Amino acid sequence: MKKGKVYLVGAGPGDPKLLTIYGLECIQTSDVIAYDRLVNPTLLEYAKEGAELVFCGKSPGRHHLIQDEIHTLLVDKAMEGKKVTRLKGGDPCVFGRVGEEAEVLAEHGIDYEIVPGVTAGIAAPAYAGIPVTHREHASSFAIVTGHGRDSKGEDHLNWPALATGIDTVAFYMGVGNLEYICKQLIANGRRSTTPVAVIEWGTTEKQRTLTGNLHTIHELVIEEHIQNPAMVLVGEVVQLREKIKWYEKVLEAESITT
Repeated sequence: MKKGKVYLVGAGPGDPKLLTIYGLECIQTSDVIAYDRLVNPTLLEYAKEGAELVFCGKSPGRHHLIQDEIHTLLVDKAMEGKKVTRLKGGDPCVFGRVGEEAEVLAEHGIDYEIVPGVTAGIAAPAYAGIPVTHREHASSFAIVTGHGRDSKGEDHLNWPALATGIDTVAFYMGVGNLEYICKQLIANGRRSTTPVAVIEWGTTEKQRTLTGNLHTIHELVIEEHIQNPAMVLVGEVVQLREKIKWYEKVLEAESITT
């Protein structure tokens, strides 16, 4: 039997309209769609009749299918000659473990393609009215995993470089570790008054944006019960939100018309 092919597709940050055209084509034509927790379920409605939908979602502390099982699923379905879409939130190459999945497919001689998607570290701030770069405020931007804890030996970040060498820093999966992140940035040279935004459910109708600074943001997040999925953005660009925020106006207009 001829082997199938796997498409490792970025579904975008939440708003279904931010899916790429190629990503949509993969969904529409695949026999199997293995999708993650943060994929907007609306996208699954584009699957062809009879397509097999497999939930592979992971949430903090809860794993539906562990990574090795996902690898096995992709290989087995492709070996059956099927066209498979592995649908991941955001961009598959940004904390999406696409490298591991591609390696496994390559080892089994299975054809695959990586289909980029819009990543939340840029899209969520954009919907909050915060450009991650700006001619007057930021000429550098870093994407960082925010859940590593020093107490567990998981913190491998170069804090001095992040604190003083990068203008805008986007922390993924950092809400539960926010107090530690803020303390580390301040301890390594970032001003405690540096603006910070936390964007919950970015680009979706549930989006909430909270702003403060490195000294205040942790308490504000607790007070407002902000939870994952949320993006933490640190940098002077955050101050632009008050002038150019736009998405709230769109949501308000839509609520009036409906």
